[in-house]
Amino acid sequence: EQFPEAKVIACVRNVAWVMDSLERRFRANPYEITRLFGDGVERNTVYSRVETLGQRNRLVGYPWTALKEAFYGEYASRLLIIDYDLLAQAPQKVMPLLYSFIDEPLFDHDFEAVSYEAQQFDAALGVHGLHTVRSKVELQKRRTVLPPDL
Repeated sequence: EQFPEAKVIACVRNVAWVMDSLERRFRANPYEITRLFGDGVERNTVYSRVETLGQRNRLVGYPWTALKEAFYGEYASRLLIIDYDLLAQAPQKVMPLLYSFIDEPLFDHDFEAVSYEAQQFDAALGVHGLHTVRSKVELQKRRTVLPPDL
């Protein structure tokens, strides 16, 4: 009602890779007191960390269920879902679709010189580097740090 013409753009990624990225951040800062976990039990093992983050009211579970609600809801036509892997592999092809969706003229981006950090937010959360973006937009192949059953 407040913003009847609003549109939402959601960049999505396989949930296992989201968990992998978070696990990498946790392992990079093992002594940091993070607000992602409420007690020692939640942070004890990779299994408890993934299970905790995937709960409906946590960092991964909440946005995942909210996205599904939006996707199947009455305003789904106002939602654009962009696959992270496609964006990372071919940003020059994906961005025109985004601009078309929001009815704005295409802006020329430099995908070799992107920068973003949210140091204060990350520090408050206790996960340094969580929102640090590499300068070049590209898909980086890597092996997961998660056990195969996760």
